[in-house]
Amino acid sequence: MADVTLRSLVKRYDTTDIIKGVDIDIKDGEFTVFVGPSGCGKSTLLRMIAGLEDITDGELAIDGMTVNHMQPKDRSIAMVFQSYAIFPHMTVRENMAFGLTIAGTAKQEKDQRVNDAAKILQMEHLLERRPSQLSGGQRQRVAIGRAIVRNPKVFLFDEPLSNLDAALRMDMRMEIAKLHKQLGATMIYVTHDQVEAMTLADKIVVLKDGEVQQIGSPMELFHHPTNRFVAGFLGAPSMNFLDAEVLAINTQTITVGSSVLDPVVLPKPEQPLKIGQNIELGIRPQYLQPQQGEMSGCLHGTISLTERLGTETVLDVSLANGKKVIAAIGQDQVFTLGDTISLSFQAERAHVFTRSHTPPGNA
Repeated sequence: MADVTLRSLVKRYDTTDIIKGVDIDIKDGEFTVFVGPSGCGKSTLLRMIAGLEDITDGELAIDGMTVNHMQPKDRSIAMVFQSYAIFPHMTVRENMAFGLTIAGTAKQEKDQRVNDAAKILQMEHLLERRPSQLSGGQRQRVAIGRAIVRNPKVFLFDEPLSNLDAALRMDMRMEIAKLHKQLGATMIYVTHDQVEAMTLADKIVVLKDGEVQQIGSPMELFHHPTNRFVAGFLGAPSMNFLDAEVLAINTQTITVGSSVLDPVVLPKPEQPLKIGQNIELGIRPQYLQPQQGEMSGCLHGTISLTERLGTETVLDVSLANGKKVIAAIGQDQVFTLGDTISLSFQAERAHVFTRSHTPPGNA
């Protein structure tokens, strides 16, 4: 397997930069997920690594070798696409062996590799079937098996679960996680689904408009987002953002408040602030709870919607200024529409964002 290194990578169409100088280090055996909204450049970046898109500028290295001008077949990569891209007239065995057949691999070695991959994917009993006899999840396993038999240094996945239903996506996420653990392979995975990113990744790369916003482990990005975009993109339901004003600044703390937020004392953030400065306060729905105990801060509103999900209750709360916040109460509680409610949060759970607070650069 191999490290993958991206240095100042640029993709330009005419005069428009789609990928804008991206720097990423992917370690040998690491599962890295590129995540971001549609149009952020994540699939383009993956295709550049695969050799399916030319690199305008910068350097791409796999296993220490610069591969900018190397053909895809020579990069020791294997790619699994959103569509299964398997041949309907071939059996599962023939589909999985297709790349090896084209490469002229000896039959005995080819059969051994296919059998080994089928065992890993628990599909030995499917080898003589045709795609029309398979479920969607089984077809995706065939596509993954076709990648495994090539014994690549790097596996590339381009939204491979998008065509599957929700229950099957969950099953396939588990299968891919097991596969990574079993193979110890370097894997790069593209998705717009933040649940896939959080559950699969060793390292997440959050992209927006062709630029890296933040790189880190799932929990690092969840608990310590570097900017408002990352904070709002990761987490479900999405983080709440409240306009507020800096009321006081001390050595270790700041006090913020607004017309809908009682003054609250927070740990002093790293970015410089001034008294009277307008900020946004970010609070995840899971950390907003009905007033109780020694909690910091207080929001008052009216319940406008409830969703009882069994393990939690999600509340839409309308504030006095017309804005809404979402609270995810960690138990199955009953609330009545139209009731007033006070919500509190722990000070250390809040995030402070300023208009000028931009990401410090790629990691």
